[in-house]
Amino acid sequence: MNTPVITAQGHPDPPPPGQCWCCGSTDDPDRMVHLGNHPEVAVCRPCARWAAKEAWEIEDRDKSGLLVSMRDRFRRLRREVRDRGWHRHPVFGRPLRWLGNRLP
Repeated sequence: MNTPVITAQGHPDPPPPGQCWCCGSTDDPDRMVHLGNHPEVAVCRPCARWAAKEAWEIEDRDKSGLLVSMRDRFRRLRREVRDRGWHRHPVFGRPLRWLGNRLP
C-alpha cells in the first residue's frame, strides 16, 4: 500500500523544509519554530508570535486582575485598529505596527 499520509492541513505530503505550515511562506529552516514532538512541522516567526498571543489570550480567559484587564484592552484596541485599517495608514501605520508587535 503506497498511500500518502495526510498531514494536519490535509496535504498529502508535508511541505518542504523551510515552509511554514500556517501561512506557507518559505524561510531558512533554522530560523523557524519547530514543534517538539513533530520536528517536521515548522512555523515562521510571525505565525509563531500570533500563536503565542492566541495562547496567552486563551490562558487569560480563566484569570482576573489588573494585568489581565489591561491585556484585554490592548487586544480590543488592536482589533479596532485592524478593523478600521489604521495599520495601513501612510503616516500612522508604521508606528502602529511597531507597537502591535511589542504589546500583548
